[in-house]
Amino acid sequence: MAADQTMRETILAAVPQQPPFRFIEEIRELDEAGIVGSYRFRREEYFYRGHFPGQPVTPGVILIEAMAQTGVVAQGLYLSLLKSGAALRDLRKITTLFTLAEEVEFLDIVAPGEEIVFRGRTIYFRRGSLKSAVTGERKNGQIVCRGILAGAGIDRSAGCE
Repeated sequence: MAADQTMRETILAAVPQQPPFRFIEEIRELDEAGIVGSYRFRREEYFYRGHFPGQPVTPGVILIEAMAQTGVVAQGLYLSLLKSGAALRDLRKITTLFTLAEEVEFLDIVAPGEEIVFRGRTIYFRRGSLKSAVTGERKNGQIVCRGILAGAGIDRSAGCE
């Protein structure tokens, strides 16, 4: 069953990464099978000053982070809520630790000002671990990056900070 707007906003609010290191600003679709989110890479982002002066390019590590925040962190929070019956208030206690990036490819440059849509497809979710196939694409559907990413949810209230 697809998550409604209120649930999508709740999940987005629970993502622990915050500016200037949050690279998901909207969740457009969300269900057990996957997620669609987006982020506009603003011209004033801190990393463009040094990567590369005069010809800024979005760093690949930032694209991986954006894929992970959408396809692993936000999706993992939603699946944790569904599978464990966790209360909404408990979502803020969960931090997802990034555990895997494989088959990552960068197929084109992402320039300042571009909005990228990130699509995550759940490969598996078990015992708090999520593995997803994630793509980043332009509005026209052109894929700019893709990879298989995984993470594990850690309950921060249990003293693991």
